[in-house]
Amino acid sequence: MSAEPRINDRIRVSEVRLVGPNGEQVGIVPVQDALRLAQEADLDLVEVAPTARPPVAKLMDYGKYKYESAVKARESRKNQSNTIIKEIKLRPKIDAHDYDTKKGHVERFLKGGDKVKVTIMFRGREQSRPELGRRLLARLAEDVQDLGSVESQPKQDGRNMVMVLGPHKRRSEHKAEARAAGGGKTRREQRREEQQSGQG
Repeated sequence: MSAEPRINDRIRVSEVRLVGPNGEQVGIVPVQDALRLAQEADLDLVEVAPTARPPVAKLMDYGKYKYESAVKARESRKNQSNTIIKEIKLRPKIDAHDYDTKKGHVERFLKGGDKVKVTIMFRGREQSRPELGRRLLARLAEDVQDLGSVESQPKQDGRNMVMVLGPHKRRSEHKAEARAAGGGKTRREQRREEQQSGQG
């Protein structure tokens, strides 16, 4: 069964409950009258509630309606993809270089608008020193506080300790920023040009 509503001549009923282009109730009218009104207003007659008795039809610009519906559906799909969670694993006794590398990954994920699940893996005797993990997670949260904040405080999960960081900005804002930056000059280049034009 098609999800498309029936429009104009495809509406095969004798009468409809007609709704005007601005949502006003016109009343129950023969379908021929409704089609004539649609033609006069240069609009389409669209069946919006086919199961009602009589069916409800609305006068509207169907092409514009379809376009707006597609845009809304696209937006809601985009917003659904916002909840991607990336994972980074650390050891309590990580060395400085490895820590910097992992921190770089966390920063990149947060800049991309993703959440980051940071897992500290304890082995053997390390399990008796959970404060090492807490300290490391607190340090990481502080190091990336410009890009994101702690959404879920560190908690012990078996042999692991887990914390979730979330970005300050939504992914759509990051994308818009990246597009603006990619589509032109960097802020620094713009400032330099403004200064040069001011001197000249």
